[in-house]
Amino acid sequence: MKFRPCIDLKNGKVVQIVGGTLSDDDSQTVTNFESEKSPCYFAELYAKHQLRGGHVIALGPDNQDAAKQALQAYPGGLHFGGGVNLENASQWLDNGASHVIVTSYVFYEGKLDLTRLEKLVKEVGKQHLVLDLSCRSTERGYIVVTDRWQKFTDFVVNAETLAQLAEYCDEYLVHGVDVEGLQSGIEDELVELLGQYSPLPVTYAGGARSLEDLNRVYQLGKAKVDLTIGSALDIFGGQLPFSDVLKWKPQQNNS
Repeated sequence: MKFRPCIDLKNGKVVQIVGGTLSDDDSQTVTNFESEKSPCYFAELYAKHQLRGGHVIALGPDNQDAAKQALQAYPGGLHFGGGVNLENASQWLDNGASHVIVTSYVFYEGKLDLTRLEKLVKEVGKQHLVLDLSCRSTERGYIVVTDRWQKFTDFVVNAETLAQLAEYCDEYLVHGVDVEGLQSGIEDELVELLGQYSPLPVTYAGGARSLEDLNRVYQLGKAKVDLTIGSALDIFGGQLPFSDVLKWKPQQNNS
C-alpha cells in the first residue's frame, strides 16, 4: 500500500471539492479549497518526493492547458482523467501521462460498452489504461456513476466485475463518491471489497482525514489498496500535514 497524490483542476485552478456536489451548474459545486499555486508546483512537489501514480483530474472544461503543464512537469509520474476518449487518449500520453483514466467513455449511456473499451485498449494499450470505477452505495451494492458522478449506470462493483475488467486495464481508481471531499472518514465496506476482490492495483479516494485512515485502509484493504488524500492535507487547506503522510509507514503504525 502507498499514498497516491492528486491534482484536481477546475477552471484551470488546483482545487478540492465535495465530489457529490459536482454538477453541470457550476454554482452548485461545493469547493473546499482553491490554490494560488500552479498545477506545476504540485506536480514538481510530487516528483521531488518520488510519489508516482497520482492522478490529474480535469473537472469540466477549461483545464486542458493546466493539465498539460502538470503532466509535463512530472513526465511519466502521473495519470490523467477527465473527458478521455478514443480520439484524445493517445494525446494525453504524448503530453506526459503514464496512464489515462476513463469512465464515461466506456460506461456509455449507463452501460459498460465493451466495444468502446476494446477500441481504447487497442489504441493506448492495456498497460496505459486505468478504469475509474467511482461509485455510490445503493441497495444493490456499489454502483458506478458517470457524468460528473451524477448518472447511475447498471454496473455493480463486485468480485465478478472486478475480475471481468482486469483483462482490459492496468489499474482501477475508485472514489467513494458519497464521502468524497467531506473529510468524514472512508467507506469501510468499499475499501474492504476492493482489498478482497481486486486482482489489479487499485487506488481508493474519498473521506480520508487522518493517519488513522491510512492505517484503516491498510488493514481493511489487506495492504493492497492505495489511498488518495485530498481536502484533509495542509497543502490543500486541511489539517493533516503532508510531511506526516510522507513519513507514514504501515509496519510502524500497525500491530
